[in-house]
Amino acid sequence: MNFMRYWMAVLIGSVAVGFLGFGCSSTPETSKAVAPAATNAPLPAPAQPAASAPPVATTPPVYVPDMSHVGEPLPDGILAWDNLMKSTEAAADQAQAHFTFSLTNVSSSNLAIVSVHPSCGCTTAQLPPMPWVLGPGTNGQISLTVNLAAKSGTLFKTVNIATDKGSKTLTLQIKISPPVVPVLSAADRMRGIEMSKADRQAVFKNDCATCHVKPGEGKYGQALFISVCGVCHESEHRASMVPNLHELKVPTNEQFWRIWIAHGKPGSLMPAFSTTDGGPLSDLQIASLAAYLNVAMPSHVAPPTE
Repeated sequence: MNFMRYWMAVLIGSVAVGFLGFGCSSTPETSKAVAPAATNAPLPAPAQPAASAPPVATTPPVYVPDMSHVGEPLPDGILAWDNLMKSTEAAADQAQAHFTFSLTNVSSSNLAIVSVHPSCGCTTAQLPPMPWVLGPGTNGQISLTVNLAAKSGTLFKTVNIATDKGSKTLTLQIKISPPVVPVLSAADRMRGIEMSKADRQAVFKNDCATCHVKPGEGKYGQALFISVCGVCHESEHRASMVPNLHELKVPTNEQFWRIWIAHGKPGSLMPAFSTTDGGPLSDLQIASLAAYLNVAMPSHVAPPTE
């Protein structure tokens, strides 16, 4: 009997414990504090300000000349010049003449100089690269050089300045002084004659070269004749054995003059001027001298008939 009571008490206790556990499990979920589940996902990055647009590359504006007016005369009120014609004097042995023209853009818009054309190849211009753009109120200079080799007397040169607003012509004048023929004393002249009798090439040596070589350097034609030949043939005190070239008694032509100038006359005072014969003149100088003499001193004697 006691044994049965013992097991009934155990059974009733077990039922009570189970009932209590069932009651606890029936508690609503909302009454419990739920901890957030752990995660390895990275935190979101903080918001960044919007990136600005990259700068746009720009280039300065370029002035494009309007070439449709190049051949027209340049109207007044666009370019102001210090002068449109300039003159200078040059010595007989001067190699070059130099000019400078100043100009200012007096208009309210850009102007472009597109070309500069001298009237001949002996004149050259020193300029910035073309087209040369002058803004309103700006100024500049045009430098010109004239080669005076083999030139004499008074020269006139022109230079055409073409712009996109029209063209203008500049004029250059060069007055070349005649060569100064050295005046020898009677004693110097006689000494030279005696030396030439012994050696006709002596006029190109030592002190004699001052009168017979130096003045002819870089000269041609008439300027060469006055500088070198005139010392003897055009002298006021011409020696009796030096012929007057204006009154030769033999027929002459360009070939005649070329032979005599180049090779001279052995046994006389006439030296050989060709460099191949020990003289100071190049073949081109001799040719220019012969051409000048053939025109300036034409033959007075008819050539022989065949």
